[in-house]
Amino acid sequence: MTDASPTLGATAAEAAEPLSVDAAAGTDNHIATPVPSDALPDDAPVFTGEAPEGKTFWANLNSPFRLGLVLTLGALAAVALGLAFWNLSTIIIYVVFALFAALGLDPVVRWFGRHNVSRPWAIVIVYTAFALVFAGVMLLVIPALVKQITAFFSDLPQTVDEFQQSDFYSWLTSTFGTQVGAITDQIETFLTNPANIAAIGGGVVNFAINVGTTISGLIIVLVLSLYFLAGLPNMKVAFNRFVAARNRKKAAAMTDQITDSIGAYLMGMVVLAFCNSVVAFLLHLFLGLPFPALMGVLAFLITLIPLIGSVLYWITATVIALFTGWVPALIFAVIYLIYMQLEAYVLTPKVMNKAISVPGALVVIGAMVGGTLLGLLGALVAIPVTASILLIIKQVFIPKQDAKI
Repeated sequence: MTDASPTLGATAAEAAEPLSVDAAAGTDNHIATPVPSDALPDDAPVFTGEAPEGKTFWANLNSPFRLGLVLTLGALAAVALGLAFWNLSTIIIYVVFALFAALGLDPVVRWFGRHNVSRPWAIVIVYTAFALVFAGVMLLVIPALVKQITAFFSDLPQTVDEFQQSDFYSWLTSTFGTQVGAITDQIETFLTNPANIAAIGGGVVNFAINVGTTISGLIIVLVLSLYFLAGLPNMKVAFNRFVAARNRKKAAAMTDQITDSIGAYLMGMVVLAFCNSVVAFLLHLFLGLPFPALMGVLAFLITLIPLIGSVLYWITATVIALFTGWVPALIFAVIYLIYMQLEAYVLTPKVMNKAISVPGALVVIGAMVGGTLLGLLGALVAIPVTASILLIIKQVFIPKQDAKI
């Protein structure tokens, strides 16, 4: 009988060879026999202490200290970036505002370029004209605003007395009771108290600081927009170079389409807001409503809000006009409502014919999101940003999906 176990004379290397069970021979002893190392396949898996390729990241827990350190450093970096973004939010708003202002003025500059005017001289002409118009508007509006605001507070008691003698006040009293008079008296007392007005504005010092911050912000935006407008062609070329060479032609066409549509949209919004301002000023002037210049400026600012700006101003101005009387308020409401229909069906299609069309639901959602995040600036830039995203989806994502069969 042959002994299947290793002999005493076996070498240490032979004793260390892997063992295999001879189950296929049908023997009943199942004694492990050494397997030579050269008999193992070359691609046999070797345990290295790490997760096999294709396994999840969380399976590799052989070094928990290193994993925890990496995760902690990543979290700290994310928090630091978030704090930096929060602290730089004002500068980011300035940059975005200046970029959109440059895109809005670029169609005018290119119009001069099509008439054989070089781009530097076209920029000089545009900014000079803008400065003259802005200075003229300020000279016309600021003295009138100061005068009308002063008249508002000085004539407030008389205005309240006239309102209490109007038919609309009688209807409110008969409908809601005597508490209407008490509320009116409280409002008059609150507005005629200088301490309350100072509290609303955050105090005289804070008001002066806010005015200074606003002026410095406008100067920064103006200078940045000048640089952006001068370097806009080079900025487009530099941006397109981040795209692979085979896709640069398509990327350049999309960039031009997006910037052109944003410029057309912003210029169109300014033109429509200016038309609203002129109509509001003339209506207040001819109907004898108070503060025509102030309401004209308010109309320009409010109607910059997409889709709902005209409605908001219509409601606000009508309510203010009720203090004069229900007849002029009704006339104002009817005429301005007619103008809103004219604007929606005649002026807007003509002014916005080069801008990207956006569904109404997305306009409302974009305006609400942008207004919540960045206020009036966010509501103003939300629509062109939404239009740009829709354009990218239509020309990049959808063709890729259509190509998958």
